Amino acid sequence: MPVVNVLTDGIGEVNLRDIDVYRNRGGYAQWQRALTELQPENIAQMTSDSGLRGRGGAGFPTGRKWSFLPKNGRPRYLVCNCDEAEPGTFKDHMLLLETPHQVLEGILLGAYAIGSHHAFMYIRGEFEQGYRVFMEALAQARAAGFVGQNVFGTDYGIEVTVHRGAGAYICGEETALLNSLEGKRGEPRLKPPFPAVKGLYGEPTVVNNVETLATLPHILKNGPQWFASVGPPRSPGFKIVSVSGHVRRPGNYEVPLGTPLRELLEIAGGPREGRTIVAVQPGGGSSACLFAEDLDLPYDFDTMAQHGTMLGSGAIVFFDETTNFVEAALALVRFFAHESCGQCTPCREGGHWLEVTLNRILSGGGLDSDIDLLLSVSHQLTGINLCPLGDSIEPFLASVVRRFEPQFRGYVRRPESILVSA
Repeated sequence: MPVVNVLTDGIGEVNLRDIDVYRNRGGYAQWQRALTELQPENIAQMTSDSGLRGRGGAGFPTGRKWSFLPKNGRPRYLVCNCDEAEPGTFKDHMLLLETPHQVLEGILLGAYAIGSHHAFMYIRGEFEQGYRVFMEALAQARAAGFVGQNVFGTDYGIEVTVHRGAGAYICGEETALLNSLEGKRGEPRLKPPFPAVKGLYGEPTVVNNVETLATLPHILKNGPQWFASVGPPRSPGFKIVSVSGHVRRPGNYEVPLGTPLRELLEIAGGPREGRTIVAVQPGGGSSACLFAEDLDLPYDFDTMAQHGTMLGSGAIVFFDETTNFVEAALALVRFFAHESCGQCTPCREGGHWLEVTLNRILSGGGLDSDIDLLLSVSHQLTGINLCPLGDSIEPFLASVVRRFEPQFRGYVRRPESILVSA
């Protein structure tokens, strides 16, 4: 099995929350090397050469994202996004809770690489224990002289501010997160201007995911070619996948990108006894389903996109033949409708309308025309909102309506039943 231990090395074996344990395993060595031997542009170039793509959902090349910062002499900010709330995703929470110093070292390296002297850690409100663990790790690092002024005797200083969110899914979107950090409503901003030009407090800002930043110490330690040599050329490196659903051993598994979905299923123990997998959602609640005939596809950014879905944050949900896809669709639509910030009318009204329609279908009050309306209305919500939340409603719903249409039509009232009831 292609399970590896890079970011997950030592988790469950040693206490990586303790700074001495982390340092004895080589922790903070790359932070010291960066400040004493390397220039910020060296780290930025290594990150670009590695091909690292963002691990938060969009999969945008990290080095290229950093390159958009204008060279205007203004203060720059790095923000670590730990607002993980995508249905089915639980890998950032694990990293925060189990190996906080690795996350912090990645934040420090990322900040130095973009020329920032102030980094922010935005933690989802529900991650209370993870917040306490990270705060303790930050205190240990500060006491050791790794955070603050004149780090390692250099003239470089860095401060890290930790901010807890209030449990809003929308704040996973980077501009809504920035609004929340500034004390405003967590609503997405109109783009442009993009955060790289006008972000936190109106200054150039980079927002990176927890897993993305935690990868930086390993790229510096082993070299960009090491990372780029793993997996497909356009989707290199290792990825933590959160596997759940109808499998025997749900959990987080670190694998090379390009590993076939069928192998990922086997890593998680395979389907439940006597059951058969009929669908898989490869990129969290926002992604369209693939099906049994697609299980041999390699799991990477481009292959998923080519087949009409996405890798997203790496949340993989397997469904067997016992699944009621009408109820599953309602659960996700209800989630997105509830989490809409309400700023955009199509998302606010359309999500609610779809939830009401699915509820009516499940209660036996739906009509044949409702099934077609589910597809047309969900499609009309996409591409016309300030952020991707409205777009997230369609993929799973449309994919399962088309594939499992008899399940949906099985709830529809027949004309003869309407006449009888009348």
